[in-house]
Amino acid sequence: MCALLFVFGDFSFFKKFGDEDDRVFYCIRAPENIFKTYRYLLKVSDACNWSCEQQGHHTNSSLTKVALYFLWLGWYTFLLIPASVIGLIVFLYGVAFYNTSPLIKEVCQSNVIMCPLCDKTCRVWELSDTCMYAKVSLLFDNEGTVAFAMFMAVWATVFLEFWKRHRSSYVSAWKVFDWCEEEEELILEIVNNAHCEPKMHRHSYLRSTVVLVLVTLMLLIIIGLTHVLVVCRVIATVLLAENSPWKVITENSQTVAVMLGAVLHYITITVMTRVKAPQKNKHSHAAIERSFTVKMFIFQFFTMFSSLIYTAFFLGRINGHPGGYVRISGIWRLEECHPSGCLTDLFIQMSVIMVLKQTFNNIFEYSGPWFSRWLKRKKTQKFRRRCFKCYKKECMNAKEGSELCENCKLEEIHRNYSLIKTDRFSLFNEFLEMVIQFSFTTIFVAAFPLAPLLALLNNIIEIRLDAIKMVSLERRLVPTKANDIGVWTDVLEVIGVLAVIANGLVIGISSDFIPRLVYQYFYGPCASGSATGIDCMAGYINNTLSIANISDERVRDDFTRVQMVTYSGINVTHCSYRDYRSNEDFSLTNQFWVILAARLVFIILFEHVVVIFKCVASWFVPNSPLDVRNERLYDKLKRLKEELRSVTRVTSNKTNNTE
Repeated sequence: MCALLFVFGDFSFFKKFGDEDDRVFYCIRAPENIFKTYRYLLKVSDACNWSCEQQGHHTNSSLTKVALYFLWLGWYTFLLIPASVIGLIVFLYGVAFYNTSPLIKEVCQSNVIMCPLCDKTCRVWELSDTCMYAKVSLLFDNEGTVAFAMFMAVWATVFLEFWKRHRSSYVSAWKVFDWCEEEEELILEIVNNAHCEPKMHRHSYLRSTVVLVLVTLMLLIIIGLTHVLVVCRVIATVLLAENSPWKVITENSQTVAVMLGAVLHYITITVMTRVKAPQKNKHSHAAIERSFTVKMFIFQFFTMFSSLIYTAFFLGRINGHPGGYVRISGIWRLEECHPSGCLTDLFIQMSVIMVLKQTFNNIFEYSGPWFSRWLKRKKTQKFRRRCFKCYKKECMNAKEGSELCENCKLEEIHRNYSLIKTDRFSLFNEFLEMVIQFSFTTIFVAAFPLAPLLALLNNIIEIRLDAIKMVSLERRLVPTKANDIGVWTDVLEVIGVLAVIANGLVIGISSDFIPRLVYQYFYGPCASGSATGIDCMAGYINNTLSIANISDERVRDDFTRVQMVTYSGINVTHCSYRDYRSNEDFSLTNQFWVILAARLVFIILFEHVVVIFKCVASWFVPNSPLDVRNERLYDKLKRLKEELRSVTRVTSNKTNNTE
């Protein structure tokens, strides 16, 4: 048994003026005793290797982290099917009932005049102008969304628990269930140096403090980028409203600014994902991978979700009111939410980012390596032209046992050399892409029920593209044993917890679900319990609006006389805006505090109920199937019996020799 390691180098290293034809390939062959030592140490340290040897075969080291990546990706894609179906049902539920909703009718048939959305050029406008926007809002902000958010939070736990079962079945069949990465690294060190010393575990509080400070600075930079995106959206809203030659953009400047902000956020994500964290010397390769994974995931996660967090929890809540607007640098007003709610802005941003990210990632992930390989092969075209005649005469018509020319022998090596270079972190990018997608399908899914469906459609293509890329476009990854996806399991667990918190906050804070319930039971026509023949939500939209009178000096400072004239030429003396404030002094009404209390109660109840369901699901689904546990128990018993028989034979032989 031998190992061949092809190390590709340029002859120009030895020869100053070398060219592409000077490239040489050389082989390193390890002595046979090294492999004997390696196999023996694996046998005495790893029960799974003993089990394989008893069955007459050795473990296949090619069942690597790559195999587990595709196993995990396939399982994740499979379990996206029920989530996609239910998400589609929730979306169709909104489609089926939004035409008959009294909320939609109230917006579309309203005569309410709304306050200007920006300074100088924006005028008062009619609420009915945003009829279509209100319909879109109700598609994703309805009772079904609440149930779907709870389902997805539990789904994340069920997915992980069933993945553990799925994984255990395969790693047991591959005989690597008890394999330990750290132990194998020790074995490799012993094989190379029988007198080696172990790398001792060390901890430095100073280094941990420095890392904590650097991570904090990194997160502050990301938060700063989020502020930049907010400022860009605010300025874009003003510029589009004041300078756009198209009326449709002028009237919908805020929606267009939200979409432009989402595109800019995607560009920021694309740039920031190219940043790699530097690595220090760790105790082992496994420790290096864990550290790298955690750092990069935190960095990428905050890059992805920082702007979404602002949209979900701050947009429209810190912008002030007529006569007291909050402005950036005292100039630009912060954005407002639509009277139908703030959830649509979050939906627009998530859909734009997710569609762009998945589409362009798949295009560049495949076309980039393909184009690089094409360029490398173009450079070696001279070698192929020189060898073409040889192919015709000697290689293609060669008889069995005949020797081929050197160029023909090296053709396969040249072809492999032209493939894209890989390293031990190459698979990290694939995992990171899918785990970030998993975050999109669970966190903030209350605002975008179609996220699992988009993820499913993407993954069907992703699996094929990844396979083609690894088989045809990239060099083979160095075979590495694994029996789990490593620290990614812990990352997915954290995402599952964040999904519960985020969706509870989205429904409790961003959605209009709680204000509607409060209105229906405390302030609406059905609050007294005596109303009949009337919809309980009638008048809800008007109830969420407050009035600003132009006679108020503070309001006159914010709006000019031109702004208080409708596009049809009617002068107005007052306008409405979305908030629960007094019409006289702009103080918050009692209804605001009742709704706030109801929001907090809902968030606490939602998170506790979902966490209980998650814990029950985690307890109910064992990590390993019974047949796997029984098979492992049988293998361990068989090994102990075999070891006992070996000791007995040795003892018996010694006794016979003594006699």
